[in-house]
Amino acid sequence: MLLSAFFLHTAYAADQGNFSLTSGLDYSSGKYGGTQSTQILYIPLTGKYEVDRWAFKLTVPYVRITGSGGVTRDTGVYKASGTTRTTASGLGDVVAGASYNLYASGVTNALLVDLTGKVKFGTADETKGLGTGKTDYAAQVDIYKTVNQFTVFGTLGYKVLGSPAGTQLNNVSYGSLGSSYKFTPQTSGGLILDLREKAFATGAPQRELTAFVTHKIDANWKTQAYLVKGFADGSPDGGGGAMLTRAF
Repeated sequence: MLLSAFFLHTAYAADQGNFSLTSGLDYSSGKYGGTQSTQILYIPLTGKYEVDRWAFKLTVPYVRITGSGGVTRDTGVYKASGTTRTTASGLGDVVAGASYNLYASGVTNALLVDLTGKVKFGTADETKGLGTGKTDYAAQVDIYKTVNQFTVFGTLGYKVLGSPAGTQLNNVSYGSLGSSYKFTPQTSGGLILDLREKAFATGAPQRELTAFVTHKIDANWKTQAYLVKGFADGSPDGGGGAMLTRAF
């Protein structure tokens, strides 16, 4: 799931630095292209620093996975699973990212283009089935267009996946298309369609639809809630979550 699209923030910020922290929880359940159901609880802590046209992010997550193995939240099925269901938890894969605002035009009817690079470090314990144990790299372009109360946005990216011993993972293209509507100056909501190629030869591509609502509590606090429905074998059957952001 491409949760980063929910925040609809570009890398462009004021000249002085702007720091924020985001946390919450994300839960999903489904077969992810496998033969048995897997439940995944994901609790991230994300720090974001913005200066000029740059934005830098670091996400450190806690993960709990219940299933027969061979499935992760981001990759789906990445190897043949076992037959015994177990529950494992611990540190997930740490993700670092940097975005640069290539273009910003207008205020009322803005057009924004961001370029982002990400590195997912293989910090999740592979022996517990919490991750592949390998480092992944991704690059993507994000485009946002605002017309009055509507914002349309899209992402197109490519990810290079590290392959664990005995497994060959495919590099994948991914993308998203969505829109949001500002109901009030504080509250907006919308839909996002996420698409991704399959990463494992016997796995399946991902296709998910997310409905979200964002509410700005005050100048420093923002909250978000969302529901996810999968429409492909590689996606979870469903899921949802909530996030809370504090700006400093």
